[in-house]
Amino acid sequence: MIIKLQDAKVLVAYPVHVFELLQIYFKTLDSVDRDKEHFFVFHLDVRNKIRIMDLVSVGTLTQSLVHPREVFTRVIAKRTSTIILAHNHPSGETSPSYEDISVTKRLCEAGRILEISVMDHIIFTDKEFYSFREHELI
Repeated sequence: MIIKLQDAKVLVAYPVHVFELLQIYFKTLDSVDRDKEHFFVFHLDVRNKIRIMDLVSVGTLTQSLVHPREVFTRVIAKRTSTIILAHNHPSGETSPSYEDISVTKRLCEAGRILEISVMDHIIFTDKEFYSFREHELI
């Protein structure tokens, strides 16, 4: 599901910019929806401005189903060459789980095969975020 951004294209120079956009979006959700994991793909243009904010999956309190096929379907269709992944942790803990690290590696490998760069994967809560890139996991 494509989520409309207020500004036509938002510059992403740092992970905090993605975190701030996600905070704005999550304020529009009720408490039941905020308590589910949401997985997003941000499509960037060549100047690192967000072209598309795509909600790929809405899961449960503790997990969301993420598969390269769903992540890259719109990315390929829209001819996007760089993406940022993001998902929330309703638990309030930003540290990546084993599953988070595993799926990130899998999506980065799929991106390499398709020649689509995965710039970052951001895990966020209502108060803070964790950037795989800042922690040198991407």
